[in-house]
Amino acid sequence: MKRRSGFQVMARLIGLVKPLAGYMLLAIFMGLAGHLCAVFLTVFGGYAALCVLGFGTPLGLTALFACMGAFALLRGVLRYAEQACNHFIAFKLLALIRDKVFRTLRRLCPAKLEGRDRGDLIAVITSDIELLEVFYAHTISPIAIAALFTIILCGFIGSFHWALGLLALGAYATVGVLLPLAVSRLSGDGGRKLRAQSGELSAFVLDSLRGLPELLQYGQGEARLAEMNARTDALSAEEGRMKRTAGLGMAVANTVILGFDLFMLFAVAALYRAGAVGFDGALLPTLALMSSFGPCVALANLGSTLQSTFAAGNRVLDILDEAPVVNEITGREPVGFSGAEAENVSFSYGGETVLDGVSVEVPERQIVGIVGRSGSGKSTLLKLFMRFWTVQNGAVRLSGRDVGRINTANLRELESFVTQDTHLFQDSIKNNLRIARLDATDEEIIAACKKASVHGFIMTLPQGYDTPVGELGDTLSGGERQRLGLARAFLHGGPLMLLDEPTSSLDSLNEAVILRSLREEREERTVVLVSHRQSTMRIADRVYSVERGG
Repeated sequence: MKRRSGFQVMARLIGLVKPLAGYMLLAIFMGLAGHLCAVFLTVFGGYAALCVLGFGTPLGLTALFACMGAFALLRGVLRYAEQACNHFIAFKLLALIRDKVFRTLRRLCPAKLEGRDRGDLIAVITSDIELLEVFYAHTISPIAIAALFTIILCGFIGSFHWALGLLALGAYATVGVLLPLAVSRLSGDGGRKLRAQSGELSAFVLDSLRGLPELLQYGQGEARLAEMNARTDALSAEEGRMKRTAGLGMAVANTVILGFDLFMLFAVAALYRAGAVGFDGALLPTLALMSSFGPCVALANLGSTLQSTFAAGNRVLDILDEAPVVNEITGREPVGFSGAEAENVSFSYGGETVLDGVSVEVPERQIVGIVGRSGSGKSTLLKLFMRFWTVQNGAVRLSGRDVGRINTANLRELESFVTQDTHLFQDSIKNNLRIARLDATDEEIIAACKKASVHGFIMTLPQGYDTPVGELGDTLSGGERQRLGLARAFLHGGPLMLLDEPTSSLDSLNEAVILRSLREEREERTVVLVSHRQSTMRIADRVYSVERGG
């Protein structure tokens, strides 16, 4: 995780506001006008009191009360409009950020995300992005409003005496700048720890839910629950510490405001006794200062909140800045399929060699088998053909061209890849199959399912092809999910099929049906087949071992 300062995170997040700059300026204007209405409602009350006492005022008593009524009404309208505008900006930007994040994840998939903690990733794209609403709705415009408001009020108060203007500036700077910075420093990296612990807890809970049957089977439910409670307590303790810091900051802010109010009273009293200001110069600056800390208090309350917000923003920016292991290729001349090969390929993960000098030739319209012990790199070789990763040494070619010089979309059209674990979305069987080819007809879907020996099973379901499969396909067995994955590959129709243990969860009868379909497909397609089963490998025209360099 890249460590960025709060100002760096803020600058990056503000940069995302550019498409909505007009709305942001409108929100700042309405917020500033609303706060000025609130302050001058009190100030005009002071003018009214001066008028009653016989002092000269710019407006008569009736006009003053009319202005006060108008300010009171405008204050409510402007406050609502400012909040509505800020929240429109916030939620619109959250939608834009989510779009950016998902586009980034598409670029990173699948290589970079295979090793990522999915629970932590879920926390980033849900709660962390959601937390940025605080920044966009309650941080950017309040800072701008407080700065402009301070200039106007210091000018107004300073018009009675320059010393009073400087006193007001010191009060606003202390409450709106120094205190938030002090609270932020006091919070330390608590916000980062809180977001990290929250992500770890999400990952732990997700992992526990997925492994619940195993936990119950082996009697580890209580131990897992105890660990979950311990993690929850640690998260609550960190959050409690930040809440206490925030509470302390608010208490200190209120105390400082009271102190400056008293200081103003002493200052105007001394100036009045010295004849430097009149009674109006003593009353109106005091009323103005006492009623004008709203924008600064809003900033003071952000001190600890911003730590969590910046931590969340930092985690989101980490994803947006993450460089894909493999970049998308465009602009190349399209190619057809006329065979594939891996030549002297070496590949390693984190310094551990998985493939070492492997060479495999895949002639057109043949079935090529890949064997080797578990962890020897069979699946990795298929992913290199898919260009999920880049070959570190050697070359992987399709139709005589290096896969790194083939348009990514073109490569995906030519290849169908079936992994060991078929992922099914929470949708109908038909829609899960149709992602392989969106324009596929019902007849083509049925034909693909027959080849995968799953049509008969689907027809026994209450709603047939419209039957929902449940979240993650949990309503189906491993073998049924595997056959649906094969049906996707048949439906996709790419001339090169890469099958990773396609029969591992199947009984011998279904295996025989699928192998017969693969032999029949040989007239139209080339198949690279990874399997531990000798019965599956019998259909291969040639077999390579990744343990012996191919």
